[in-house]
Amino acid sequence: MDAERLKRIETWMAESRAAGRYAGSSVLICRHGKEVFYAADGLASIAREQAFARDTIVRIYSMTKLVTSTLFMMLVERGQVVLDAPVSKYLPAFRDMRALAQGAVCVTDTEAARAPTLHELLTHTSGMTYSFNEGLVPEAYGRSFTELAQQGASLEPWCEQLAAMPLCFQPGARWEYSVGIDVIGRVIEVITGQTLAEVMQAEIFAPLGMVDTGFDVPDSKLTRFADCYEKREADPLALFEGAEHSRFRAGKVSLHSGGGGLVSTLDDYMRFGEMIRRGGALEGVRLLSPRTLRFMTGNHLKGDIASMGAESFAEMPMTGMGFGLGGAVVLDPARVRVAGSVGDFGWGGMASTYFWCDPVEQMSVVYFTQLIPSSSYPNRAELKALVHGALTD
Repeated sequence: MDAERLKRIETWMAESRAAGRYAGSSVLICRHGKEVFYAADGLASIAREQAFARDTIVRIYSMTKLVTSTLFMMLVERGQVVLDAPVSKYLPAFRDMRALAQGAVCVTDTEAARAPTLHELLTHTSGMTYSFNEGLVPEAYGRSFTELAQQGASLEPWCEQLAAMPLCFQPGARWEYSVGIDVIGRVIEVITGQTLAEVMQAEIFAPLGMVDTGFDVPDSKLTRFADCYEKREADPLALFEGAEHSRFRAGKVSLHSGGGGLVSTLDDYMRFGEMIRRGGALEGVRLLSPRTLRFMTGNHLKGDIASMGAESFAEMPMTGMGFGLGGAVVLDPARVRVAGSVGDFGWGGMASTYFWCDPVEQMSVVYFTQLIPSSSYPNRAELKALVHGALTD
């Protein structure tokens, strides 16, 4: 990679901060298994005048989904579960499902539906949704329950409450970003008899040496925990109301969101990402077989995401983009309209974080910042263009 062209990334980070887009950010790039670029810019906390550093702990939100999906596929490899099983096999509350009827004008206009399969939960084709999506069911979600980590609750009653909600559509009919992987987290708990946090620690974080990743931030690490900001009309860097440190303290978060609850550091997530890129192993530790990783990172939809009803999500176009297990996969960079390689695999988070690995260029990239929503600026497309502009061999 061209060193001078890589410096453009530092300029882009500094200019984004100067323009008031982000308080701070960091980027780490590995190619052929070696670090080729690292930079950090700006502040992790404006109030504390804390610099954004390599060991800054951030909320990775939906980048959690790939971790949960990896853990689930480890159970699949062991013969403990199959993808086509209905979720009701493990969570009986989902046995008698209802789906919004075509032309419904009220959330109670429903028809009978089968229970989604575990595969449909993993690929966002289950009919579940998020409260920030548009429609009758997302509005009902917003009135009923929280979708993020919280205190005083657990996945079991949360899933039972979710099961009482109608699906947006019949399972398998469309693609809609959803809480499905949170439900997968509960399935993992039922199969293993442990909490999701315990299984992740034993099966992924400890083996890979991910020492700063989890659902909580211990008191001893709070000084490294970044503030989160929210773009509002009156203030583009308003302190996010849900970002108070106390909710992430050790022992406080009891609802382990497999879809969006983890915090991590740049190096921790790169270790996980490089394990994905290298086919399931890192430094002699194997979590999955290469064949399982190829299966995960392939397209599991009938076509691209756009052909299944979603033309865009956040700042990411869905045309030319498929979806695997836990992340999106590039089918045609020209149709995506963002520089990249066929087979690029990864996903981002609500606070504008982003990860992808490139099987063609043998490269992994992790970008961290803390700004909600992730659609505020096209940082993912900009970063991919900068990275590919520095590839000269």
